[in-house]
Amino acid sequence: MAVYTDVSDEELVGFVAGYDIGEVLALKGIAEGVENSNYLLHTRQGYFILTLYEKRVEPADLPFFLGLMQHLAARGISCPQPVANRAGETLGALAGRPAAVITFLDGMWVRRPQRVHCAELGKTLAEFHNVGRDFGIVRPNVLSVGSWRPLFAQSRDQADTIVEGLAGELTEELDVLEAKWPDDLPAGVIHADLFPDNVFFIGERLSGLIDFYFACNDALAYDLAICLNAWCFEPDLSFNVTKARALLNGYRSVRELTPAEFDSLPLLARGAALRFLLTRLHDWLRVPEGALVTPKDPREYLRKLRFHLSVVTAADYGLSA
Repeated sequence: MAVYTDVSDEELVGFVAGYDIGEVLALKGIAEGVENSNYLLHTRQGYFILTLYEKRVEPADLPFFLGLMQHLAARGISCPQPVANRAGETLGALAGRPAAVITFLDGMWVRRPQRVHCAELGKTLAEFHNVGRDFGIVRPNVLSVGSWRPLFAQSRDQADTIVEGLAGELTEELDVLEAKWPDDLPAGVIHADLFPDNVFFIGERLSGLIDFYFACNDALAYDLAICLNAWCFEPDLSFNVTKARALLNGYRSVRELTPAEFDSLPLLARGAALRFLLTRLHDWLRVPEGALVTPKDPREYLRKLRFHLSVVTAADYGLSA
């Protein structure tokens, strides 16, 4: 989440008047994340999230994102819900952008995840994968392996200004991943962005998932690999096997991995690290002028990628076959 588009008082009042959520009391920009403009909206009925979808989000994808939240909630996955306006529509327009009002989810994201948080995440992720199987809309992963080289091409000439030799290192890794990337693993709807700031807890209990704007159809185990990267490294970027074991065993307590998924985890984790390295590199070099947004350092994911290059089997993540 971030703020790229400002909303005037007049525009806001006019937009909210189309909803049965009471008059506006306050609006505050949320500065975390990088994709959309998000505001904490306070009305006489309570708190909501007001999201303006920026140019990087395709308007044609919005029915998938909003419909998925409704589908998941109807099947027991706690997540925010789009609010329909008086015309029965969950998508409107504000300040020249597609916009939606989303319910507020109680909880806080955990700055230093512990083993219990990783276990809770693993179970919830598997439940998400299970109930997503009958979601009727399909959205291909536009940030899967086939997109990585074109994305890298946009930053290649400047890559070595971030880390000397980075352009060559990433080119070699792309060659390997493109040649070996699996295309026959169990697939379905994945979140694709379950970083700690997209998972809320109340104490040690997971209270819900947010920010579904990278969700798509892809290999289920790839979603698990993204979480390994996001949850199982310490602040000094050392890998925490205890957290990884808790995450993976939590997942397997609900949905068992196939042998092919198990064997593919190291390669999927490399791909997940590269995917976030490349988008962070792109954004690090291209922060829009005046945007209330803090770009994330791509070097964090370079360190993670290098760790995964040292992994031989999934047992190195603390998982037994």
